[in-house]
Amino acid sequence: MSIEMVPFHEGEKLLDWVALTRAFEAGHKLPKAEIGDTFLYRGKDTLLSRAAWIDGMGIAVKSATIFPNNPQANKPVVGGGVNLYSDADGSLEAIVDFHLVTKWKTAGDSLLGALKLARKDSRKILIIGAGTVGRSLRQAYGAGFPDAEFTVWNRTQANAEAMAAGYPGMKVATSLEAAVKEADIITSATMVTEPNLMGAWLQAGQHIDLIGAYRPDMREADDEALTRSRLFVDSYNTTVGHIGEIEIPLQSGVIQRDELIADYYTPEKMQRKSDSEITLFKNGGGAHLDLMTSRYILEAWRTR
Repeated sequence: MSIEMVPFHEGEKLLDWVALTRAFEAGHKLPKAEIGDTFLYRGKDTLLSRAAWIDGMGIAVKSATIFPNNPQANKPVVGGGVNLYSDADGSLEAIVDFHLVTKWKTAGDSLLGALKLARKDSRKILIIGAGTVGRSLRQAYGAGFPDAEFTVWNRTQANAEAMAAGYPGMKVATSLEAAVKEADIITSATMVTEPNLMGAWLQAGQHIDLIGAYRPDMREADDEALTRSRLFVDSYNTTVGHIGEIEIPLQSGVIQRDELIADYYTPEKMQRKSDSEITLFKNGGGAHLDLMTSRYILEAWRTR
């Protein structure tokens, strides 16, 4: 069998956000993934490799190069690719564009959480952060909640205005507090170490989706936001002990481990109990989701 090469733009034309969430659900019915990350460094430059093996689905190794000085030569900071291997014999089946997998994995992960946990009548969605991930979230949530009204807030308002200009009807918030209080769903993709989402602002019935924090020293929501919410994660294995959003309040005793109610491997618990409660979901990503996303992309590519 020849090795498939899946580029970004040609591959993306074949994909559907809601179909990806169904692929995630199917993937979590298979045996639990074996996952492992490795890091190599040369000064400021980094090679990050994330690997996952799911019995019945195969193996994926996603390698990312992060070269911070590249913009000086008009080159992107991040490069990489995803190697997808056969579950049957370990042969290389495909090389999928790194950015395609990352975009769809990240936003699709959050969309599945919201489809499970947000109120079905949610209509006002606030996106915190106007970067690349914020734009992906607008696309994903727009597919999952087609009747929703969107607002974006960004620390630099000009960036929020530039993002809103690309989506007719999208509003720009000038006050984060006011925007949070008005929203049904708040999805946040900011790489901060000091929380900018305050629990005092939260309202009954909201769903909070936290994406940006990925290091032990990073968190987007304060302690009160967690103590006022019912807490969910995409995977215990990639959030607990790894990401400050969860680990800092666990270590300080603000929350207890059993207050993390469910992850995607316990789908029967992944639901809200009432329209008045606040649900909070931590999107941790993880190589197993890269594998599920890559497999979904390859299947779409092969049947195009």
